[in-house]
Amino acid sequence: MKPVPSDQTRFARIRLTLEQAAIAPGWRGPVFEFLMFGFKQGWACQFGALILALLLGTHFFYPASAPLHRYDFLTLCALAIQIGMIAFRLETWREVAVIGIFHIVGTVMELFKTAAGSWVYPEASLLHIGAVPLFSGFMYAAVGSYIARVWRIFDFRFSAYPPRWTSFVLAAAIYVNFFAHHWLPDVRPLLFGVTGLLFGRCRIWFRPLHHHRSMPLLLGWFLVALFIWFAENIATFANAWNYPDQAGGWRMVSPMKMAAWYLLMIISFVLVSLVSPIRRPVLQQTRLL
Repeated sequence: MKPVPSDQTRFARIRLTLEQAAIAPGWRGPVFEFLMFGFKQGWACQFGALILALLLGTHFFYPASAPLHRYDFLTLCALAIQIGMIAFRLETWREVAVIGIFHIVGTVMELFKTAAGSWVYPEASLLHIGAVPLFSGFMYAAVGSYIARVWRIFDFRFSAYPPRWTSFVLAAAIYVNFFAHHWLPDVRPLLFGVTGLLFGRCRIWFRPLHHHRSMPLLLGWFLVALFIWFAENIATFANAWNYPDQAGGWRMVSPMKMAAWYLLMIISFVLVSLVSPIRRPVLQQTRLL
């Protein structure tokens, strides 16, 4: 087995062992590759899955008479999860740095959006900034954690990636528009157009098992945005936050919100690219989907 670099997590040894397993020819190879894809995705989602489980569990079972507010309990639990993942080497320090950046970026956006009435946190808390309980930052951090971990676990490579400075400018413009559209015209259609222009030819190459597979990067972002939208529906059902049309009772989050999540995915991806390499594919080891 290949040696595991010292900066890798405990999961790296398990992953390398499975990736180097000899697979008999025939149907077993594609099945094992599919299972490895799911296993790696599940591992990358670990932080977000635990947060989502906490939201649902406390929604159903947290006692209303508890001396500690539910939101504060969620904040302490999220902090404990983060410390545990560092202590047990389930995350690298680079990934922790990314999570910290996401926490700050997300909290700033939350402060503005709640003040603008875009959504509200209906329950009381002591651990908060303004109207934003501190656990909300960990939900953004969960997105950053997923992208950073899946980038490493699947050994991401990219073909036809645009000049990096253009992605930084695009991400900055998207972030500014999240605030500015409350006073100025919403330029999201223009931002989607620029995204397509920059990344329309770009493919992301990922390695579930022995070979790299590929798909359009724009499709990959959409799939992640779709799953975040699913998670958002679960979170609002668990009363983590409410949109104005949910004030009278829970209803499904509008599918139009996926557009916002798609743009947020671009910001998230660019932030992770600050600490993760943009590498070209090794064509001898790649296969198209």
